[in-house]
Amino acid sequence: MFGMLARMDGAPTAQLRWHLTSEEDRGGLFATEALVERHVGAGEYRGMEFLHVNARSIINGVPASSRMPFRHTINVYRGCSHACSYCFARPTHAYLGLGIGEDFERKIVVKVNAVERLRAELRSPRWAGGRIAMGTNTDPYQRAEGRYHLTRGVVEVLRDAANPFSILTKSTLVLRDLDLLVDAARRTEVRLDVSIGTLDRQVWRLTEPGTPPPDKRVEAVRRLNAAGIACGVLIAPVLPGLSDREDQLREVTRACVDAGAVSLSTVALHLRPGVREHFLGWLGAARPELVPLYRRRFGRGAYQPDDEQLRVAELVSGFAGEAGLDPAARRRGSFVRVRRAPPSAAAPDAQQLRLL
Repeated sequence: MFGMLARMDGAPTAQLRWHLTSEEDRGGLFATEALVERHVGAGEYRGMEFLHVNARSIINGVPASSRMPFRHTINVYRGCSHACSYCFARPTHAYLGLGIGEDFERKIVVKVNAVERLRAELRSPRWAGGRIAMGTNTDPYQRAEGRYHLTRGVVEVLRDAANPFSILTKSTLVLRDLDLLVDAARRTEVRLDVSIGTLDRQVWRLTEPGTPPPDKRVEAVRRLNAAGIACGVLIAPVLPGLSDREDQLREVTRACVDAGAVSLSTVALHLRPGVREHFLGWLGAARPELVPLYRRRFGRGAYQPDDEQLRVAELVSGFAGEAGLDPAARRRGSFVRVRRAPPSAAAPDAQQLRLL
């Protein structure tokens, strides 16, 4: 399984701080001081490091107070090679004693026992069922999945148990598992969403260099829906001064509607503590002329002013309507879902999500 991975020089195992406080680790998934086995990537994984850990549990409960439309999550990887400059999950690496910059992008935590743990937990009498969401922290189809196949293994187990699940991804690697997803959809509820923030290739290369090109992701949406897998699009995050022009939003919205997306959602960029400092530092080097704009927009907290969030939501909603979708369920704020008629074929009613 790990034939392309080489041990680091020196001791094959090391101690790393695992005092975790993020959503998916409440309840103590890892010991306070967990043994970590380090592997250095070779070949196409050169420059990356994989930290193998054994999770105590793999199904994570979402607090009842959460506004998320799911109560359980699975995240088989921590850190993400997509290297999105704005990624909200970066601070989770700081909990491990790792950096939220390059470490987050190159030192990937791999829960190597994820499939076995899931199989055991689904068989437990304590499991009451319910939809499980993947992709709520870092991408389940990031580059590491091409080597470890943990997401595929998780989908196989969920299929066999007829347990409903959803996946949010930016990766076309999901198409590798198309036949498996179709099979799973015959047995249980399966929902896919692909994140496509813009079709502007210059912005894409600048802000999320480790992801597949956005037009390839649009094609993935088309293929998933053509195969009978309900697949929507999350147009997010919309970046001030980079991807928020009307022509840019119209272009990506129309492309996703044309690809058969069953729903469209949009989220204006927000920057929580830690991510804010990282992003502004990155922006100062990449696009320094935009720093004053971002300091104004985020001067009072993590979220942009309501009127700006509403502007983005209404633009996407309007463009979706122009392209043939019914802009129902419009909501004030940073999130809007537009649903394809008839309503019975639509995704569940929207909530105000802050996923990215």
